[in-house]
Amino acid sequence: MALVVQKFGGTSVADATKILAAAKKAIARQEEGHKVVVVVSAMGHQTDILVDLARQISERPSAREMDMLLSTGEQVSVALFAMAVHALGREAVSLTGAQIGIRTDSTHTKARIRSISTDHVRKLLDAGKIVIAAGFQGIDQDGDITTLGRGGSDTTAVALAAVLDADLCEIYTDVDGVYTTDPRVLKEARRLPSISYDEMLELASLGAGVMHSRSIEFAKKFGVKVLVRSSFKDVPGTMILPANQSPERPVSGVALAKDEARVTVENVPDQPGSSHALFSKLAASGIAVDMIVQNVGQQGVADISFTVPADDLPTALEVASGVARQIGAGGVSHDEGMAKVSVVGVGMERAEGVAGRMFSALAREGINLRMITTSEIKISVLVDRADGPAAVEAAHGAFGLDAESTDGGIDPSGLPHAKAAPLDVVRRLEGMEDLAIEDCQLDSSQALVTFTELSDTPGVAADVFEEVGRAGLNVDMIVQSHPRNGTAEISFTVPAADRDRAIEVAGRIAASRGAKVVEMPHVSKLSITGVGIRSHASVADRLFKPLAEQGVNIDLVSTSEVRLNVVVAAEQGEKSLAVLRNAFGLA
Repeated sequence: MALVVQKFGGTSVADATKILAAAKKAIARQEEGHKVVVVVSAMGHQTDILVDLARQISERPSAREMDMLLSTGEQVSVALFAMAVHALGREAVSLTGAQIGIRTDSTHTKARIRSISTDHVRKLLDAGKIVIAAGFQGIDQDGDITTLGRGGSDTTAVALAAVLDADLCEIYTDVDGVYTTDPRVLKEARRLPSISYDEMLELASLGAGVMHSRSIEFAKKFGVKVLVRSSFKDVPGTMILPANQSPERPVSGVALAKDEARVTVENVPDQPGSSHALFSKLAASGIAVDMIVQNVGQQGVADISFTVPADDLPTALEVASGVARQIGAGGVSHDEGMAKVSVVGVGMERAEGVAGRMFSALAREGINLRMITTSEIKISVLVDRADGPAAVEAAHGAFGLDAESTDGGIDPSGLPHAKAAPLDVVRRLEGMEDLAIEDCQLDSSQALVTFTELSDTPGVAADVFEEVGRAGLNVDMIVQSHPRNGTAEISFTVPAADRDRAIEVAGRIAASRGAKVVEMPHVSKLSITGVGIRSHASVADRLFKPLAEQGVNIDLVSTSEVRLNVVVAAEQGEKSLAVLRNAFGLA
């Protein structure tokens, strides 16, 4: 007998007919001999209706009272779902988050799960009942109702699957799986039979709306196998699995985050502590920044750029302006009309020319790149918002993602043959959403090459990396800072053994474009990997503060959902590694 957690989103329970249809799916699983927990969202647009009502009463309603209000949407759904199961001849019990025992912190409207009690749910399951759990909500130490923020029902479902050691977590939604890109943006999108946790984490955080990144963090941390499938069509869906159980593709998907804003703190003193001053204040304001790009310092100053959701721009500007005055920076610029386009694939690290193919595809469409940042499995570019859909189409076509997948598919039963080994019980139930840093590694075998004064025109990055690719250079990090005064700056790292050849190639490129080349023959790259790197606003602060205290200056930064890379001077590599391993509890 297996244990299955099923989650039904708002469109899947939008009316009585759909609730009955969803209840039949839960009963079908039970009739197969499995124990079943169902997590339910609020019906249809019920949450939007409640938010609108609140704003009619108050322009700035209390966060505590918003949680009290919004939690009622799921309470309606679970009661109706339980009634549907009863009407179909089976036993069910509906439970709120508090009745389940979902304990959270006290951050109203964006709470994080601290622990989940399983005793009550297990007793009900052992008695043969289907448990209907309210998604999106919990209770804090003071007994106040809390909600988990966007994607909270997905988070509830995967968290319950984790603590119950469920064999499978089925996410029923209005799409029939995870696609190579959003089918609403590009009709040529194709469903992926399977995808790895890390790829899904990147796609979810980068704008793919099928699942929220916090739920995938849980899945990766606790080894939960997740199956995304349609509520309305009988198709296999997409299984989300560990990387060693999922096909390795250079690019699995393209994501579009269309409501991004860019903030640049200009002419920051290029000295230890400047980055910490900025990101500690942003973290204290609860702003989780996304792309972070710091260019190589020139004449004692550097620019630090970062992106935030457009809704967070006013607060981010207020914080950044205050820090700029404090540290003597030149000022703050911003642009709220941005979109971020990213390609993701676990096989990217071992495939040649991925960056060049992406940049060339965008150049052919006349799309200018405002920022670039890369990790081992992701390349992200910032473009004008109006160019977002065209950039997705160009990247999707460049990697042949419109072709049918050759992935072998998933087990037709939908249940994996073997579960991940359970973690220690105490570790499961305490600090469930704590940041989980897996490792901090040092690579001292790289050289850093930087182009300055490149003309800010469409195709410049494509030209650079096509030439680099023809030279057979193995590029690791790529960072392009936000252009200023009509010029762009692009930095990349290569193995130190390729330094001389890289400088030669860079010199030719720069000469043909009226640019300059700056090189650092030996640098150290530190890579922090883990779960929750982007969703925990404190990560940047924990990175920059201890380095600043030890007098370590950062030359380059790139970020992703599962990895944060920084480049420092070669002679500071070993010291920086020890500092960061201690800061993240890895010593």
